[in-house]
Amino acid sequence: MVMDMGRDAEQGVVELAYEPVVDDFVGALRVRQGLRRRGWVRKWAIGLTVFAFLLKASLAVAGKEDPDWFLLIWLPLVATLFLLTPRLQARAFLKLAARNGTYRVSVADTGLTMTNDNSTTSVKWAAQPRYRETKDAFYTYSDDKNASCFTVLPKRGLQSPADADRLREILDRNLTRV
Repeated sequence: MVMDMGRDAEQGVVELAYEPVVDDFVGALRVRQGLRRRGWVRKWAIGLTVFAFLLKASLAVAGKEDPDWFLLIWLPLVATLFLLTPRLQARAFLKLAARNGTYRVSVADTGLTMTNDNSTTSVKWAAQPRYRETKDAFYTYSDDKNASCFTVLPKRGLQSPADADRLREILDRNLTRV
């Protein structure tokens, strides 16, 4: 029996090519927020800030207490900042990523290799053992408590729609879906 190792090895490889966009990182950071142990703190902080603003504003409108302009101005600003944080962080990530040009990624059972105009990086699955799929991308994450390392694999970078199924199979075989 003759085996063509190159051909057989290529059957289990999915390749992507893409230019990074801000929404890639926004998605990764939003998913990451849910994976972090402190992720719930941000949601509660937004809720409490909005509640405090509504309480202060309704008491001021009802005339039950004098308006506290400091809180009435700063509470909405703080809530807005909490809501915009992922997008602001994503823009910073994009500035770093965009200068590297086109990203070419090969995903196999051994891990992934990412090449761009300036560097090549290989990541074994043990370094990022979790992943999540969204409508637009696959994201792999490290398993530390803050999910400090992640990789973005946007679906628009796939060569064909069937590659999304093949990529999902590779990730399901090697990573834990979160």
